[in-house]
Amino acid sequence: MQNNSKNTLDHRPYLTGMNAQALLHLCRGAGVKDVHAETLNAYIFRRGITDWHAMPELPQTLRTYLDQHVRLFEPTIVANQQADDGTRKILLRMPDGKEIESVLIPASGRLTQCVSTQVGCAIGCKFCLTATAGLTRNLSTAEIMSQVFTARHLMGQPVTNLVLMGMGEPLHNYDAVADFVRMVTDIKGMAFSPRRVTLSTAGLVPAIYRMIEDELPCSLAVSLNATTDEIRSHIMPINQKYPLQELLKAMHAYINKHGRKRILVEYVLLGGINDSLEDAKRLIKLLDGMASTINLLPFNPFPGSAWQRPERSHVEAFRAELKQAGFTAVVRESKGRDISAACGQLKTEVVARRKLAAKR
Repeated sequence: MQNNSKNTLDHRPYLTGMNAQALLHLCRGAGVKDVHAETLNAYIFRRGITDWHAMPELPQTLRTYLDQHVRLFEPTIVANQQADDGTRKILLRMPDGKEIESVLIPASGRLTQCVSTQVGCAIGCKFCLTATAGLTRNLSTAEIMSQVFTARHLMGQPVTNLVLMGMGEPLHNYDAVADFVRMVTDIKGMAFSPRRVTLSTAGLVPAIYRMIEDELPCSLAVSLNATTDEIRSHIMPINQKYPLQELLKAMHAYINKHGRKRILVEYVLLGGINDSLEDAKRLIKLLDGMASTINLLPFNPFPGSAWQRPERSHVEAFRAELKQAGFTAVVRESKGRDISAACGQLKTEVVARRKLAAKR
């Protein structure tokens, strides 16, 4: 395999970040038939083979052209931890040395991957460990895609479900994320059903409307986490810019555009903060008439966290209140808690190393 990632002055695009149209442009630039673009697309995105020298159908002219005009890279697996429940957390180093995490969750014939879209995050949710590191940079489409290739090679099977719920706010990196979503759902490529690709946002209202306008082929999840602006602004500063009523209006617009397509509402339960029956009743009113599924996520405390895990009885009472009102509400017990791989606990080891280095 050609790997030019060490050459920091090399501005050639990464092959794995190129969509079908870009591959077609490559082939035309090489002066070969358009059909070879389909061959490239099938090898890369259906079979997971990215080395063009391992594609015997390609003419030598095209291989030589690819050598000169595109690059490949594979993230370095810095750490690979497996939990008792089979969940894996992998720490991946990008070409510039920045590190991100991805989580793999196998279950009964499925392999769900939690994908990162940024190095760090700028949203600043107070209950999220990743937020403490701040934002370093966006990931490119190729870097987001590389996580899927790495998972396939590591697990020996293709990923079946993708959730953009890892490090970063996907809608803060809209262009690269939109390209990624379109590429993985391309029927001539990986051919993920849009129902099996879920994008989670903390509530960037303008970007939700952009998703609607662009008809982005994926499902939408919204991290709601509170039923009043006061509490939501306290735990999620983004609410100060896009308060609940603006967010709910965007959610309704998304559902209406997609013919009553359901939205996944994520609600992290924080002990004594947002887990009361009054909160449940307010949530019922907020979501009244909205086609939604509610995931209740009991908070996972981490060192230095100011929040508590809710009492089990509070979680069950909260869920029961929602179900009695006719909502589909599921308590999502954390996967991989023994390796800190659960939602809200995606923090790379590089943060700790930087802090140690700063003290020297």
